Amino acid sequence: MKLKSIALAAGLAALLSTAAHAADYKVAFLAASSQNGFNQAIWEGVQKAAKARGVEVEIFNGEFDATKQFSQVEDIIAGGKFQGIVICPNDSVGIAAAVEEAIKANIKVATTLFPIGPKLDVLEPQVPGLTTTVASNPAIGAKAQADAVVDYCNGKDPCKVAIIIGQKIYPFDNLRYETYQKVLGEHKNIQIVATVEGNYDPDKSMAGMQDVLQAHKDINVVLSNADQQLVGAEIALQDAGIDTSKLFLMGGGANQIAIDAIKAGRWSATLAQLPVSEGEYALNGVVDALEGKATPAFTDEMALGKVPPIITKKVLDENPDYKPQWQG
Repeated sequence: MKLKSIALAAGLAALLSTAAHAADYKVAFLAASSQNGFNQAIWEGVQKAAKARGVEVEIFNGEFDATKQFSQVEDIIAGGKFQGIVICPNDSVGIAAAVEEAIKANIKVATTLFPIGPKLDVLEPQVPGLTTTVASNPAIGAKAQADAVVDYCNGKDPCKVAIIIGQKIYPFDNLRYETYQKVLGEHKNIQIVATVEGNYDPDKSMAGMQDVLQAHKDINVVLSNADQQLVGAEIALQDAGIDTSKLFLMGGGANQIAIDAIKAGRWSATLAQLPVSEGEYALNGVVDALEGKATPAFTDEMALGKVPPIITKKVLDENPDYKPQWQG
């Protein structure tokens, strides 16, 4: 009986020790920008999962500055305060060196939105020891968007397209842009008449679209990789007296603003993304790794969705309970 009591006491002590250890875990979320709606939604998912797992989390603002984010990783390594990192990379290639050092310091690292490394179309970890990747291949999403434009332009000659891309200096945006050009360039009736770098900002995108309309008021399509940018473009179009319901407006991200605009008939479509789910899966991956549990090498965000990747009014009508994961 005494031995049984000792065994029970030892088991209870082990459980309490494990629980206390889990509660001591601290995970840093390195946002590309904490002011960005998509990053805020990833952070929401990180917080949701952290609460369920009993771990502490803290957000860092990368300010859309790759150098700043690199320094943040270095500071986290030097500080010794965090056992895990969830990152939404500003420079998915350049940050790899800092992530390698974090892994050497026994910090578990998960990446969201984009894989880390030179190959953006490869979700398998390219940095040795990376805990998990929760992302999608940017080229696949961009191709789906461009294919939808091709379908719309069928029978229209010429079909004039204005592209709004975040920043071509970003490897992931450059890959998207190259994909747009390749897919659209295969169709002689489609003309890319202008490209705007919107930097995920409605005001900058509005100004860029105003410039486009000075020379190309007869555009048929606005193709944007981000809903935030299409918000600004829509304002410019409306100010120019253009009825957006007569055009094909394609966004990216599937935020609440986009879904409302599609339902109202002002926008045509958006590319579905799931930032809250990204944050949850990434945080859980880090904590599982810290607890010695098996962690998937990657999770394809596009496989998590319950609706087709290109969301149109038809899709929304067929899925009346669909709710976007972020406001925009």
